[in-house]
Amino acid sequence: MASGSALDIHVRQVTKSYGAIVVLDRVDLDVRPGEFLTLLGPSGSGKTTLLMVLAGFTRPDSGSILFGEREVIRLAPHKRDLGMVFQNYALFPHMDVATNIGFPLRLRGVNSADIAKRVEAALEMVQLGGYGTRGVHELSGGQRQRVALARALVFEPRIILMDEPLSALDKQLRELMQLELRRLHEKLGTTTIYVTHDQREALTMSDRIAVINNGKVAQLDTPQHIYSKPKSRFVAEFIGESTFLNVTVTDGVCRYHDQVIKADGAPVQNGPCLLMIRPEQVLILDSAAQEGMNCFSGRIASRVFQGDTVRLEVQLSRGDAITLRIAANSAGLAAVPSDSETITLGLPIADTTLLLEEV
Repeated sequence: MASGSALDIHVRQVTKSYGAIVVLDRVDLDVRPGEFLTLLGPSGSGKTTLLMVLAGFTRPDSGSILFGEREVIRLAPHKRDLGMVFQNYALFPHMDVATNIGFPLRLRGVNSADIAKRVEAALEMVQLGGYGTRGVHELSGGQRQRVALARALVFEPRIILMDEPLSALDKQLRELMQLELRRLHEKLGTTTIYVTHDQREALTMSDRIAVINNGKVAQLDTPQHIYSKPKSRFVAEFIGESTFLNVTVTDGVCRYHDQVIKADGAPVQNGPCLLMIRPEQVLILDSAAQEGMNCFSGRIASRVFQGDTVRLEVQLSRGDAITLRIAANSAGLAAVPSDSETITLGLPIADTTLLLEEV
């Protein structure tokens, strides 16, 4: 079973308001053919509304949406030729698994023999071969999600939209399904837009991520760049854990108080900036290993065991604090001095990221 050729998607100046509340604010977005793109953002950011606009369930106030070269903004959902997977599965409880999956094919007038073949192929694809005669009530949450996915894929759409489809599953099953969905995407090559508020899920599954905030695309980039090179404090805080220090750029030189901070690609604009520090980037140094580092001195203010890592908070002499993580094994713990000792932390220059404060 394979989907048709994947389509590109172009969103231009899409706006949606409810009274005085602007939910989507002149959104522009380009999705490449066959791409797995995730819309990531907090509750109320506009990500689900944007997905519903793409699906045709919500009519925007203005803008343009192209699927390939076809304008679809005024088309009804059933005329957009896309598959949709909902958060609550949206399966018919009075139908068995096979009938649920075959429903989109019956709507399209496919004959019964062809429906049976395609339903069985869809079940095999989601690893539920032989489950066709079971009732929906007999399935686990993960199995119901697979049935919903098979129903969305059975008519071989060129675009798949998914609205937080794994949020109701427990952590272990959710992580397993993330890998399964990614595997299916790579096999089928369908253009996929996926909505989630789970940062790790987005990083795991996506070719690119569009971080949505206040109805706008705050940043669109690969998972690696979104995490390591965020363009704003909001993106940095929403994707992962960060410490921020207030710094100042003057004539191209960045300073934390009187200490010069070196960074690749430092802002050339004079004025206040933020130094972003990820916990896993920080190292505990000895005096002989400081080359290529921005260094900070302080004392351990707290240590918290969190399973595979220990989270340390180091109080700097200037009053700020830096958070770091070390491996919770004997080698990692042996590198941590007592709380009373002054320690030196190193942030590699290659990992040093400066953000304009007003962004």
